[in-house]
Amino acid sequence: MIDRIHTERLILRPWRAADLAPFAEQNADPIVMRFMRGTLDRAESDAYAARCQKHFEENGFCKWAVEAPGVAPFVGAVGLTWVGFEADFTPAVEVAWRLHRTWWGRGYATEAAAAALRDGFERAGLAEIVAMTATINAPSLRVMEKLGMTRAGEFDHPLVAADSPLRRHVLYRIGLQSSAA
Repeated sequence: MIDRIHTERLILRPWRAADLAPFAEQNADPIVMRFMRGTLDRAESDAYAARCQKHFEENGFCKWAVEAPGVAPFVGAVGLTWVGFEADFTPAVEVAWRLHRTWWGRGYATEAAAAALRDGFERAGLAEIVAMTATINAPSLRVMEKLGMTRAGEFDHPLVAADSPLRRHVLYRIGLQSSAA
């Protein structure tokens, strides 16, 4: 089992205690979380990181802590996880990213997500990986397209309130054969 993934500029690695404070800051930022179901307090953020680590221990892949060596010890979380709700496309593994906004606009989300996809196909042996976001989340939709993912439709996210502008989601897919990662 691997313990980290290297890219040209990034390292996707296990979580460290030092990651928890910047991750909590990121998760408490309403701008970072504007396409999520809300901000997280410190306890919720720490629990999220603990779930990521547990997911790795149980599945061999996870949403990793991401660092940019020589630039920042922690820029966010990127990786793979099993989708945590039932839908017509589940069970499925999702690639997802959440970066501190200080590090937006540098291509880090795409670079790290591409590495996570590659690892999911090559090492974890996955046949397909999905991504999803609210229909209004243009930045994440661009990342999905840069990754070579194909738009597969829309759905109402079952964990988002019916009256929320975030309820309607877009689903993207990529398979092993079509992977540009």
